[in-house]
Amino acid sequence: MRLLLVRHGETPSNIGHLLDTTVPGPALTPLGEAQAAALPKALAGEDIEALYASTLLRARLTAAPLAAERGLEVIVRDGIREVSAGDLEMLPGESPEGRIYMRTIFAWAAGDTAARIPGGESGEEALARYDAVVAEAAASGARTVAMVSHGAAIRMWTAARAANVDVAFAAAHPLSNTGVVVLDGSPCDGWTALSWEGATVQPAGEAGPTGEPVDTAG
Repeated sequence: MRLLLVRHGETPSNIGHLLDTTVPGPALTPLGEAQAAALPKALAGEDIEALYASTLLRARLTAAPLAAERGLEVIVRDGIREVSAGDLEMLPGESPEGRIYMRTIFAWAAGDTAARIPGGESGEEALARYDAVVAEAAASGARTVAMVSHGAAIRMWTAARAANVDVAFAAAHPLSNTGVVVLDGSPCDGWTALSWEGATVQPAGEAGPTGEPVDTAG
């Protein structure tokens, strides 16, 4: 299956760099609405057969123009929502307390899935819910699936599950609003990242750091 993980469009909390993870969350800014409107053209070359979005409002609003353009139903699933910030909710992500959030998420991707965000979820819980939605999509038989999700969740899941993306790469490459990570594979056979915001990702086992982009196509 070809899997497109799409970050939602811009929100007011993105502008303030706040850890805003509760449902339903904020709507899109005018720029975020424009980013969502541009998504059908950006993905024009993708033969998308199924479209998912998280339960957060910003993800559903981002998916709406693509759904309208392709005549697809938006399948809403809680499993691909943002990682819960727990006690860190609405703190600036760059504050000392806020940095705990990303450190914990990347610890999960490195294998320490028992670690827990203060007042929030563990890596075991976050990965299990995300895996379940990906498995559902794979079982549907759709050959190309798009999922409108969230920056930290996409980076965490990709670093944990893609053979050619490591934690160092995911940590160094934040996703822009409506940025896309493209993967190929299945829950049984594993996943390979093909591109990260348009840059081709080096296959696993080749010389060079895992996850190193080899071009800037797109």
